[in-house]
Amino acid sequence: MMVFDWVKAAEIIKTFNPYLVEACLENDFFWTGGTIFRSGKIIDDQYTYLASYKAKPQIIVNGEILDCYVMASERPDWDADTKWPEEARKILES
Repeated sequence: MMVFDWVKAAEIIKTFNPYLVEACLENDFFWTGGTIFRSGKIIDDQYTYLASYKAKPQIIVNGEILDCYVMASERPDWDADTKWPEEARKILES
C-alpha cells in the first residue's frame, strides 16, 4: 500500500513556500483530494483519502502535480486517515 508522504510534503512546502497546496490520489482529486496547506497554515480539517494499492498519492503545489508517497511498510503508523504527523509539522515550524 502507498501512503501520502507527509514529511516529503512538508519539505516541498518549506522549499517553495506556496500559497495553496492540495493532495489527492492520482487521477481522482474529486473523490480523494483536498487542501492540506493554505496561506502559511496547515489545513487538517478537510477530507482527503491518501492511501491506495493502485493510485499514487500526489501533491499539487504551484499548479504542478508531484508523486508524494512512501510504502506503508516504511511508515506503518500512517494510513489514509493520517493528517500532518508531528514529524512533518516540525519541518514546517523550523
